[in-house]
Amino acid sequence: MKTLTKIILVAITVFALLAFAEVTKAIVVEQVKLEPLPIVVPVIEIKAEPLTIKSKSHQAFLEDIGERESSGRYEIVNAYGYLGKYQFGRKTLNSLGYKDISNSEFLNNHSIQEEAMLELLIHNKKVLRKQIRKYHGEWLHGVMVTESGLLAAAHLAGPGNVRKWIRRGNDFKDGLGTSMTSYMINFSGYSLEL
Repeated sequence: MKTLTKIILVAITVFALLAFAEVTKAIVVEQVKLEPLPIVVPVIEIKAEPLTIKSKSHQAFLEDIGERESSGRYEIVNAYGYLGKYQFGRKTLNSLGYKDISNSEFLNNHSIQEEAMLELLIHNKKVLRKQIRKYHGEWLHGVMVTESGLLAAAHLAGPGNVRKWIRRGNDFKDGLGTSMTSYMINFSGYSLEL
C-alpha cells in the first residue's frame, strides 16, 4: 500500500509538472507572438513671434554715459584732472581742436561739452569703423559687441585700447579701476546718430 501511495504521488507530481510546463509554454508562445505597437509621435507646431530688440536712443546714451562719468554734472573735475560731464582729458580736448578753450570756459559751457562729446564719438567711430563693421552683433571674449559699446569703451580707454582688446582680449582699466569691458556691456544696445 505504501508503494502504491508513492506511485500515485509521483504520478500526480509528474502530471502537475507537465501541466505547468504546458501552461508555461503557452504563456511563452503567447509572449513571442505579440507584435509591437506602432509608435505615434505627435507633431506640435510652434509659432514664435519675431524677436525685436528695442534699442535705446542717442540722447539716452549721452545721458547714461554722462551719469556714469560725472553723475551728469558739467562743472566737475575729478582727482585726475578730467573735466565736465563726460570727463574729458585735456589731451583729448586739444586733439579735438579745443586748444584755445580754457578748462574754466569748458566747464561753464554745457554746449561746448556736448559738442566735444559728439565730435569724439564721430572720431572714434571713424577710427573703429572696420572693427564695428566686422564684430557688431558678435560675441568676442565673452562680450556681445555693439557699436555703442565699442564707442563707450573708446571714450573710457581710447580706440587703441579697444583694438588691443579685440585682437588679444586685453582689458584696460582706468585709474579708478573701471574696466573697458564694463563700458562695452553697460552701454551696448543704444542707437547712435553719428
